[in-house]
Amino acid sequence: MQRNLIIAGVGGQGILTIASIIDLAAMNLGLNVKQAEVHGMSQRGGAVESHLRISSQEIFSDLIPLGKAGLILSIEPMESLRYLPFLSPAGVIVTATGPYKNIADYPDETALMTAIRSSASHVLVDAGALAAEAGSAKVYNVAMLGAASPYLGIEQSELEKAIGMFFSLKGEEIVNMNLKAFRLGIDNRTK
Repeated sequence: MQRNLIIAGVGGQGILTIASIIDLAAMNLGLNVKQAEVHGMSQRGGAVESHLRISSQEIFSDLIPLGKAGLILSIEPMESLRYLPFLSPAGVIVTATGPYKNIADYPDETALMTAIRSSASHVLVDAGALAAEAGSAKVYNVAMLGAASPYLGIEQSELEKAIGMFFSLKGEEIVNMNLKAFRLGIDNRTK
């Protein structure tokens, strides 16, 4: 088993939380994990990416080579296009549809969605609506994790266990809200 994925977005969107949950689930299964992050602008709103490699064999590099990522999980749609050179020909983009307009010349949203649809196999997620349904905008990222979960090679039950472990210190209500968001993400994916 080997999975290479890039998680992308902007600072404050929970990119590292997603990576940590996946890491935890993979380690619980005895898999090897390597992760490398790049933090942009060192503040909310700067580009953030995480290279995440999971394998049943030893992994020698933290970084994913160009053309070798099976998944780009993007919490911000424009960011999904930034990492296209890493996506393998058989790879898929799972992206939120809600933009984070932190620059003055943010692209036209219709053109942005057209570019995503024409660039690769894709899944589009209205994560804002899912987070609201789950009970908090703060679970936006976990809804996206749910949408991407079929491409991770890790069983849903293992990811749910990792969500429970990751949020356990925040209390049962927070754990349950994140589990609800995760399940909504699984159930509400569109191509």
